[in-house]
Amino acid sequence: MPTVHDWINNPLGVVDGLFAQSNSSPDWEKKVVEYFKEKLKLNDAHTWVPSLNDVPLHYLKPNSLVKFRCMVQDMFDPEFFLGVYETNDPTSNSKQVKCGKYKDVTEGGQVDFNSRNTVTSERQTFYCVPIPGESQWNSYAGTNQARVVPSTSYVPNRHKRSYEEDDEMDMQPQQMKDVSQGAQSSAESHGNTEPKRQETEAPSHDSSPSHCTSSLDLNFPLPGEKGPACLVKVYENWDSFKLNDMLEVFGILSVDPALSVIADEREASSLLDPTEGMETVEEQRVHSPPASLVPRLHMLYAQPLAHNNPLLPSSATENNDLSSDLGELASVRAELLTYLTHVLMGDSLAAEYLILHLISNVYSRRDVLPLGKFTLNLSGCPHSSPYTEHLYKVIQQLVPSSYRLCMSLHNMNNQRMVPRKDYTANRLVSGTLQLASNTSLFLDETQLEQGQLDATGVRNITALGNLISWQKVDYDFNYHQMEFSCNINVLITSEGRSLLPSDSQVHLRPTLNPPNLEEYLSAVQVAQVPSQLNKYRIYLSVARALNYTISDEITKAVEEDFVEMRKDDPQNMSAEDLHRLLVVARLLSLSHGQNTLSRDGWMKAKQLEALRISRTPQQKCVNGNEP
Repeated sequence: MPTVHDWINNPLGVVDGLFAQSNSSPDWEKKVVEYFKEKLKLNDAHTWVPSLNDVPLHYLKPNSLVKFRCMVQDMFDPEFFLGVYETNDPTSNSKQVKCGKYKDVTEGGQVDFNSRNTVTSERQTFYCVPIPGESQWNSYAGTNQARVVPSTSYVPNRHKRSYEEDDEMDMQPQQMKDVSQGAQSSAESHGNTEPKRQETEAPSHDSSPSHCTSSLDLNFPLPGEKGPACLVKVYENWDSFKLNDMLEVFGILSVDPALSVIADEREASSLLDPTEGMETVEEQRVHSPPASLVPRLHMLYAQPLAHNNPLLPSSATENNDLSSDLGELASVRAELLTYLTHVLMGDSLAAEYLILHLISNVYSRRDVLPLGKFTLNLSGCPHSSPYTEHLYKVIQQLVPSSYRLCMSLHNMNNQRMVPRKDYTANRLVSGTLQLASNTSLFLDETQLEQGQLDATGVRNITALGNLISWQKVDYDFNYHQMEFSCNINVLITSEGRSLLPSDSQVHLRPTLNPPNLEEYLSAVQVAQVPSQLNKYRIYLSVARALNYTISDEITKAVEEDFVEMRKDDPQNMSAEDLHRLLVVARLLSLSHGQNTLSRDGWMKAKQLEALRISRTPQQKCVNGNEP
């Protein structure tokens, strides 16, 4: 195992060295980024870099290189900082030009703001949170993870502090002057002053009347989430990133206690003279949280993640370098089908459709229509037993990210699902439906009881319907709504037909009737050893990422077959039925490791659909969403 190099322990030394060699050449900034990119490519060096996701903050050395696997929860206005500045040492009367990039505070004497060498630069701040709903098995901290020992130079406060109770600092480094008075302007979100709450615990997500702008919390999209939140400072190409993107960020960790002191002074100044700054007190509180709670991460390099399955190389799905796995897909599929058939109490047809659902993916959009989505409604689920809870646990063991939403009347009327803009604090308040791509959303409709939906409940139901039908969420910006496309796999469990739209409804027909359902399902899960579960996890990610085509010959055959089916039964074979058949045929082919449709695949899809329809009570079309 190679030792941890200086470029990991002291990346600012590398930056300052390249800056000193540059002789004011603008190319030095590109050289810094290229240097770290090359280092990370060599011999899996990225595995040596400590991860904010897996290593407690107090174990990490300040100003060292770290990585963070995250989702962009919010984006903030660009801020100005001193890219280059000149310091004056009064004792020796010497001047020195220094680099201010990748830093939050200046260092090394009094800053001469009138110097000709001063360069004001611009950077963007993203508020990033761990990918919502990541399963417990989904950990990147493997055998190759860098071993980290506690830092002896940094001892942070282990409890949350209210802004009124921040510790007094004996020494205050010179603050980096910022044109907008926002050098530390970052993007936090809610607030919490409970000192006994764990640093990384998310608050509940009830939509209370309070706007939560007077205190601080981590603004996680899902209630009960744990993990670090981080302010990521982006120095180049920030327009290439979008809200809700999954990223693995490599950057320089900044947890300088001076950040809290600076924030306190700015807040006190605003309270004394509200006209002095552009920011409100609420905005300062959520944009400049204590660094011990929300560390700053100065981005050197960020890799967009096509998926967050640690068992599959992140580049595999991008390059479609999956040919070596295709041969094994069919055999793994058969094993997974057997496993899910047992979980679904002997219903092999439901197990087939569940596999198709789990590998579905929005691969393209035609106007407003998302292509590839496959929302599944499993009806016939018992209401009185904990069956849906066990079914969710099974899915949670198979997919990298998931969330179970119990559609009780209380949740529908109280939970904040749609993100909204808080203009007072100038931040996006997260909601349950702010999820990363390919998250599995499990809607448990068996929990819905009789009662009245209030205005919030109606909005939530509408938001879920739009998510299912159009794969979009309309964020609430008070005066208008802003549409954000998404790619979320929605599975609905219900007793009868769901009140929500779906692409396909399968009514469960169990062939097994175990005397103790909980013991049976627990035994089925325990029987799956970790190595077998890993095969299923790899299979689902690989099948979802495969490219798919239909040859001209098969296209013509499908068209002719559709004409014949219309002749036989014009009432039950519409254009929507053909579209559903094509989606099932596509997913069925991919599930067998075939990236093109064959005649056998088309016939098998027709057989599956015929079986599904035969057990589904026919209902009159009401809103066009009926499967």
